[in-house]
Parts: sequence; C-alpha cells; structure tokens
Amino acid sequence: MTTSGVVRIAAVSDVHYSKTSQGMLQSLFAQITESADVLVLAGDLTDYGLAEEARVLAKDLTASLKIPAVGVLGNHDYETGEEKEITRILQDAGVRILDGDTYEVHGVGFAGVRGFCGGFGRGALGAWGEPVIKAFVHEAITEALKLEAALARLTTEHKIAILHYAPIRETVEGEPLEIYPFLGSSRLEEPLSRFEVTAVFHGHAHKGALEGVTAKGIPVYNVSLSLLREHQKDRPPFRVLEVRAGQSRSSETDQIAERRRAGRRAEDRTSAAGG
Repeated sequence: MTTSGVVRIAAVSDVHYSKTSQGMLQSLFAQITESADVLVLAGDLTDYGLAEEARVLAKDLTASLKIPAVGVLGNHDYETGEEKEITRILQDAGVRILDGDTYEVHGVGFAGVRGFCGGFGRGALGAWGEPVIKAFVHEAITEALKLEAALARLTTEHKIAILHYAPIRETVEGEPLEIYPFLGSSRLEEPLSRFEVTAVFHGHAHKGALEGVTAKGIPVYNVSLSLLREHQKDRPPFRVLEVRAGQSRSSETDQIAERRRAGRRAEDRTSAAGG
C-alpha cells in the first residue's frame, strides 16, 4: 500500500497461457509489480485447461510478480477437468483463487466467482422447458448465489467483485450479437447492487467494451488482455483502479468497543479517587 493510503488494484484476464508461453508475460508482471499493490486475474489463465499450462504461468508469476494476487478461473481453465490441480498450482505460486470465496488485502475485500452465461435483461434464458435448459439456467443462478454469499461475508469498506463472465451487456458490446448470451448473465448483476460493490472486473469478451456501469452505476471493467492491447496501445495492457484504503466494519466496531472500555476504566479510576 502506498504511503498516501491509496490501494492500487491492477487487473487483467484471458492470458491464455499454453505449454510454450514461458516468459510471455514476465515483463508485464514486472510492470504490474511497479504500478500496483495487488493484482486481479479474471479467468482464462490457461489455454486448454491443462495443469502443465498452469505450471508455465506459475513460473512466470513467481519470477516477476512481487505483490499479492487474487483471481478466478474461466471457462478455458475447466476444459480438461484439471481445474482443481490448476487452482493448487496457482495458489502455490501465490495467487488466491476464489470460487465463492473472499480475500482481504490492504483493507480491500475481494469476492470472486467464475459466473456463467445465459444472456442479459429481457433476453436472458429462463428455466422453462427441457431439463437440460433448466440445468443450464440453474448453473447461472448458482453462480449468482455464490457471489451473493461471498459479498455478504465481506466487512470491508471497499468490495471488489471478480468474475470471468460479464454481469452486464454493455461490456460485451462489440462482440457478434449472436454470441451475447454466451458471454455473461445479468443474474450476476443483482448481488453487486445489493451489496454496494465498489467495482467489478471480468474478462471473456475479447472484442467487447472496456467499461460500463450497472443499472445502479457501479463501474464494470472488461480486462481481457487482447482488448486492453487493442485499446491501450500507448501503455501496458492492464487496468489500474485506485481506491482509498479502508478498514473492515468489524475492525471499526472493535475500535469503538475498545474506546468505550477505556472510557469506563477512566470513569472507574475517577470514581475510586473521589471515594
């Protein structure tokens, strides 16, 4: 954390590490170390969901990244069924992988889920008809509930949501209209508003828009690496968000309680002296 009390959050997603990617982003991770206090990785960290690919990424991270990192997996990371091993490898390399979990660093709280697809607004797929359709929609609902439960556990002033799939339509605009339903789900938006999230990071939509807002004005950032490279040609391809360092409500409560206890002790001493 900087001496000014501001926490700098860097974010990028869709790095798609392959078996031959060794060294590909070492310089980027080094730049992030110099520019930020924590790194968010918003999914699709591997190309084919192979543990071997995760090991290549882990090696680059441990060589060049010297700040805390937190993230979620994306759809590519599930491709071969090795997502548990990928999670273990990356966590051993210092990346906290969230799946309905929370993480707090520098007084900022993070809640993360992969999310799912299904579409946005009135065009969202409903749980009606064949069992396979209901199962598809149920997955989106489950991810939204996991996000809600994680956000409910955070007690920090600032709450950052990490997703892979988009929670709003605005940040997928630029992709072919036909694939919008497969890029995210508006079911993910409701928990963000309920818990007054500070900001949201996601990836997945490589040709979408860099940023948008929820219906209640919460900023949403698409941090897909290829999208950032396309639109940030004059600077390194990662997003940096600055937030004021805060403290958890539980910490504030503890401090208030301690001040009250100190006050009572002082009153007791005064009473004893007067008696």
